[in-house]
Amino acid sequence: MAVAARALTLPAVVEELLSEMAEAARDGAPIPDEHLLSLKFVFGSSAVQALDLVDRQSITLLSSPSGRRVYQVLGSSGRTYVCLASCHYCSCPAFAFSVLRKSDSLLCKHLLAVYLSQVMRTCQQLSVSDKQLTDVLLMEKTQEAS
Repeated sequence: MAVAARALTLPAVVEELLSEMAEAARDGAPIPDEHLLSLKFVFGSSAVQALDLVDRQSITLLSSPSGRRVYQVLGSSGRTYVCLASCHYCSCPAFAFSVLRKSDSLLCKHLLAVYLSQVMRTCQQLSVSDKQLTDVLLMEKTQEAS
């Protein structure tokens, strides 16, 4: 499962919660209320916003023949952000400010939505060429510079 395959680890409580949610989803049952409450406790309002992104199927996994994997998340603002789950990175301003600069959040709602879509197996998948994936990353870098 993708939850166990993350290269860098999240805090143990988050890993445990995501694993329990994955187990529940594997059985085809809805995510239990206690897991949703725990998610809200750990991530605050970002949890509800991330679940909304998952419900709207806003997460797409782009994979290339070389094995590179990048997630695109269509944010509530209409802008698409690039997330790298392997290193817990998102290109959104909230990640740069709240996660990296202030360290008052573990993840932004986009990255949390990526992990939740993996757990709930609702992530859309798209195979692209290595060039197309490079173009996505370069386009994101250009947008950040503007």
